[in-house]
Amino acid sequence: MPPCSAQCGKNAILKRPKTGDTLCKECFFEAFENEIHFTITRAKLFKPGSKVAIAASGGKDSTVLAYVMKLLNEKYDYKLDLVLLSIDEGITGYRDDSLDTVKQNRDDYGMPLKIMSYKDLYGWTMDEIVAEIGRKNNCTFCGVFRRQALDRGAALLNVDYLATGHNADDIAETVLMNILRGDLARLSRCTSIITDSGDGIPRVKPLKYTYEKEIVMYAYFRKLVYFSTECVFAPNAYRGHARVLLKDLEKIDPAVIMNIIQSGESLKINENANMPTLQKCTRCGYVSSQDVCKACE
Repeated sequence: MPPCSAQCGKNAILKRPKTGDTLCKECFFEAFENEIHFTITRAKLFKPGSKVAIAASGGKDSTVLAYVMKLLNEKYDYKLDLVLLSIDEGITGYRDDSLDTVKQNRDDYGMPLKIMSYKDLYGWTMDEIVAEIGRKNNCTFCGVFRRQALDRGAALLNVDYLATGHNADDIAETVLMNILRGDLARLSRCTSIITDSGDGIPRVKPLKYTYEKEIVMYAYFRKLVYFSTECVFAPNAYRGHARVLLKDLEKIDPAVIMNIIQSGESLKINENANMPTLQKCTRCGYVSSQDVCKACE
């Protein structure tokens, strides 16, 4: 292998997909962590002394987010109170196994863990929903319930922020999806690093500019424990088509991910466009852009 691009005197063991730099393991760790620290500080994601819930699924993104947040919190003295918040959708052979990983993260990182279940919140598990509606639009149902469950869990924990593991690839995929769907309302906010859920608890994305491939590399070289099995209902998701398109484009030019995000950030909404306004659901009281929220619907 060539020498490390950071000129530390060691040989490189990897090439960063994001920048093309050849780095040794230690320099990669430093570059990866410093970029997330820069994202957090530049966007002023957290106020000192705040309580932050990390949305934990047991997957690579949330596991790396929890690890790096703990590390940066101690290294740079953010003075944050970190807790894990996990959602049990009730998917046999997937979520029940991944929750074991979340519990391992809880023990490894010394963070409290709160688990919210679809069954307790809505009276249905995803397995029961799929048995009722079939294998169509499963991810639409699950996404609606999951977003609301996270908001309710964050409110129950009385946190100041909810941090999610959305990475650069996720955001680029969402931009593509919203363009293909012509969804103006979502397109205007999907690239925001801080979003308001309507209940007063901001959602933040510390991994917004972090490539998925580098998250995998970081987890591998740090020897982090994470769950990698895909959801049994995911192959039917519309997002999968956007992901395939993005991966094909990335093979041609790795910068396409950041280019799509920057394009999404630069889009301006016509002042005459009819945008939805937030109100309270008439059935459950949850914030909604309609009289009845999507979860109740």
